[in-house]
Amino acid sequence: MEDSSVALRVNLALRELLALAHDVQQALARRLALGPTDVQALQHLAGGGPMGTVDLAHALKIRSASATVLVDRLESAGHVRRGPHPSDRRRITLTVTEPARAEIRAALAPLVDAITRLTEGLEPDHAESVARFLGATTEILRTYAAGPAEPSGPR
Repeated sequence: MEDSSVALRVNLALRELLALAHDVQQALARRLALGPTDVQALQHLAGGGPMGTVDLAHALKIRSASATVLVDRLESAGHVRRGPHPSDRRRITLTVTEPARAEIRAALAPLVDAITRLTEGLEPDHAESVARFLGATTEILRTYAAGPAEPSGPR
């Protein structure tokens, strides 16, 4: 009986954590005086390899024209720089500027510091279990997000 109670508590805590992710994104946008889509764009650009405006549009699930306006706005604010693609001269890539990265790091510092203190307080065995759980949960979320858009089952 107790195992199901613990599982329920974990599921409820995870559900609350996922719901708060949106609020954290909004809070970061407020701290940076940017719109939520601008913050999402910066996160996509900071997180991977070379990305152009069309790639960014796909990642954000917005039209290319909207992504161009967004990139223009971020470039004007000094957050993004357009430059040549490292291997394809026909393409332009987008890069988050170092001042923007520093501003984002500063805005996230209180959150990152608090989480670091929390994780440093875990016993090594517990930390390993938490890391495995979060890693597996991340894969489940990634699979769900990439899955079909149609609803499943009867309506």
